Amino acid sequence: MAGAASFTTTTLLFVLLSQTAFTAAASIGNFLRDFDITWGNNGRAKIMNDGNLLQLSLDQKSGSGFQSKNQYLFGKIDMKMKLVPGNSAGTVTAYYLSSQGPEQDEIDFEFLGNLSGQPYTLHTNVFTRGKGNREQQFHLWFDPAADFHTYSILWNPQQIVWSVDGVPIRVFDNLEKRGVLYPNSRLMRVYSSLWNADEWATRGGLVKTDWSKAPFVASYSGFNADACVWHPAAGSSTCANGRSSNGWFGEEMDATGLQRLKWVRKNYMVYNYCTDPKRFPHGLPPECSTGF
Repeated sequence: MAGAASFTTTTLLFVLLSQTAFTAAASIGNFLRDFDITWGNNGRAKIMNDGNLLQLSLDQKSGSGFQSKNQYLFGKIDMKMKLVPGNSAGTVTAYYLSSQGPEQDEIDFEFLGNLSGQPYTLHTNVFTRGKGNREQQFHLWFDPAADFHTYSILWNPQQIVWSVDGVPIRVFDNLEKRGVLYPNSRLMRVYSSLWNADEWATRGGLVKTDWSKAPFVASYSGFNADACVWHPAAGSSTCANGRSSNGWFGEEMDATGLQRLKWVRKNYMVYNYCTDPKRFPHGLPPECSTGF
């Protein structure tokens, strides 16, 4: 599948029949089982409620973060999150998939905090072989700090779709035939972190973190991964051949999803790199010609 420009019937048959191919395994998540706390000592990261709830916190000394134990190559990843309430200016809550190494593949949700009463900015990006600069930003149609909402990444050989509560907000198609790099060969883990970025996060760094409001806390629940899971001991993964839950692997956005995407772009998009020609004096990136 590495380097494939599009999903084909031959590719599907290979995936379903090969004993060593990457294949899908649905997993209802438990934070004790599925994640490791990676930074933020002295209880800044906590797993609670028998592994069904995780909290990250940030104070003036340190933020905190976690990563998945499993690595994936394609999948549909869901996470319920409740963001830092009140004055969250200067803080960033990041939730993303990333490979390891200096030329990483990465698919990002980043929530940029703001003053009380102002909307969060949802910053999205995609990196392939270390190349990013594909930022799109949105405001949301609800307060993401008031309750849990589901943030999803669908990543398959055809496209990447970012969704919020099942509503697609962004799509990045596989356009390798046109010379656009696409993340389809590197294993990725799920990561999240809560950290201070007041040099740029809120109004370009004009609004700084108010440490009197610390600790800042973000909460997580409802992790679900229907994904191709890599088993390092075996050097492969094993699939449940032909299961209906594998449908995400060949999924592409339908007409209803496209209409919802257009609604989000019309009403809630606040920045799109594809409409910022000053950043690209030699011409917009080729994927911009798709309109998304």
